[in-house]
Amino acid sequence: MQPSQNRGTRTFMDFDSVNHALDGICGLYERKIRNINPMISNLTYDISDLYNFIDGLTDISALVYDVSLHAFLPYDRQWIKQKLFQHLKRLAQQ
Repeated sequence: MQPSQNRGTRTFMDFDSVNHALDGICGLYERKIRNINPMISNLTYDISDLYNFIDGLTDISALVYDVSLHAFLPYDRQWIKQKLFQHLKRLAQQ
């Protein structure tokens, strides 16, 4: 991901699974909220807040390893948003 136009802000993160990566993205957003509002003890946000955070990044993408191809496949921000929605929906149903 790259939060600003400055290429020096580009960050690479490695996760064991897509679900861990999605949790990591939520964690990034939650840390941003806590930095802005350090006095808030209980964070609440909805999917549109998370989407706005993702859309506000200069760049975000995912490279997901495909075992059958033995290669990493690139996915864009729309794919990430779709996966986040599915992931959070599953978590809410548990």
